[in-house]
Amino acid sequence: MKLSIVIPCYNEAESLPRLFESIGSAIMRDDIEVLLVNNGSTDNTEQVLAELALHYPMVHVVHVSVKKGYGFGVLSGLREARGEYIGWMHGDLQPPFSDALNALRVIEERGNPTNVYVKGLRKGRSLFDEFFTYGMAVFETLLLRTVLYDINAQPNIFHRSFFEQRWLHSPHDFALDLYALYTAKRHGLEIIRIPVQFPKRQFGQSHWNTSIAGKWKFIKRTIVFSFALKKRLARV
Repeated sequence: MKLSIVIPCYNEAESLPRLFESIGSAIMRDDIEVLLVNNGSTDNTEQVLAELALHYPMVHVVHVSVKKGYGFGVLSGLREARGEYIGWMHGDLQPPFSDALNALRVIEERGNPTNVYVKGLRKGRSLFDEFFTYGMAVFETLLLRTVLYDINAQPNIFHRSFFEQRWLHSPHDFALDLYALYTAKRHGLEIIRIPVQFPKRQFGQSHWNTSIAGKWKFIKRTIVFSFALKKRLARV
């Protein structure tokens, strides 16, 4: 298996048919798998996943019985991944699933290196979202003394050895994106950013990016994790 892509799903029953269609139309080779994680959903996501997966052989379903956070769902999928390269992205088609294949194409054109981290760089966002992202980038860069920007862009693709050998005490919430990018930089991986279009969400609603209050809650959680990460690094 060349590539494994993890997509966490929480109460996404209505949007899953379009997600499966996007996956099926994009994958034209048999060495790519997609792990859809039922991340503790309370609707009928589990049933819909089971029914649709019967028609898509490239899709495997991972079940998390109780939701413990976005990051926990991603980590649950990564542990089941079989690919030489692994990673994750969101399931809202923001950006489209095909961007994961574009990331793999970049890796293969470079001769399949083990020390690369391919990550999206979002385009076409609102000025408010750009301002929010810039502010978080400045804060994280100053705090962790590492240039970090567009931290939550998708997809994230890397060699499985990076995950197996370098990841310790990974966060279980949305701070996972920060942890992964920072860890990649700290260990000297080559960071390759690929442009991805970021239009309005095609279906469903974000589970955190719904209001200024939601953004503020996300900021507070990320700040708390960032200081904990900095404190942990001081002991290394």
